[in-house]
Amino acid sequence: MYKNIITEVDQGVGIITLNRPDRHNAFDGQTVGELIQSLAGMASDDAVRVVVLSSSGKSFCAGADLEWMRTAARWTSAENEADARVLAEMLHRLATMPKPTVARIQGPAYGGGVGLIAACDIAIATFDAQFALSEVKLGLIPATIAPYVIAAIGERHARRYMLTAERFSAAEAYRLGLVHEMVPDEAALDQALGAIVDSLLGNGPGALTECKDLIHSIGHRAMDASLIAETARRIARVRASEEGRHGVAAFLEGRQPGWIK
Repeated sequence: MYKNIITEVDQGVGIITLNRPDRHNAFDGQTVGELIQSLAGMASDDAVRVVVLSSSGKSFCAGADLEWMRTAARWTSAENEADARVLAEMLHRLATMPKPTVARIQGPAYGGGVGLIAACDIAIATFDAQFALSEVKLGLIPATIAPYVIAAIGERHARRYMLTAERFSAAEAYRLGLVHEMVPDEAALDQALGAIVDSLLGNGPGALTECKDLIHSIGHRAMDASLIAETARRIARVRASEEGRHGVAAFLEGRQPGWIK
């Protein structure tokens, strides 16, 4: 179905795998379009409850493909902006996915690859993974990924790594908050990923969507009367929902809710 990615759905888990190992999984226009299409499909597929973003080969994602950028250098300003808007749409779709997203990072991630990680809800990396926001080395800026990277690591850390373009380790990525967990190798990576996915699948699918929307909506708002009122409305709505009533009843009765298979 796709040229540059592989998709599959297995027991509630949708897996999107970047599959250009010979290009270090760098993305081009074709890859971005395929990611948009696959994310949209998984967002609307009731069989998918968790989305995992992974890569084949030794690299997670080297960012934008150099040949793609070479071609873009010959485009007009309007053509470049239109192309960048498609990339921005892909990142936005990933960041606002109504289902939990987990990045499985088995190797280096540079430039836009860091943006993919930052746009996911949860990220797990091997100890030897390396990272860099390398755009300024090419005379460019990390514009479309910036909102997600800054949200993940904060403005102060973003200033350093976006301006220096220096590489940093998985340990540093963990310290910054870019990744949530580090593991020694790919076997441990899959084990840690499985544990995270199992935790997510144990939760109400509707509640997960509502929770993601809650975080997105109030994460940067000041505490005031309107925010207090909104949070009260949100919990009241979810308590009265079919899933909310079912989950509470299952807990009180000492049984598993229906979403746990």
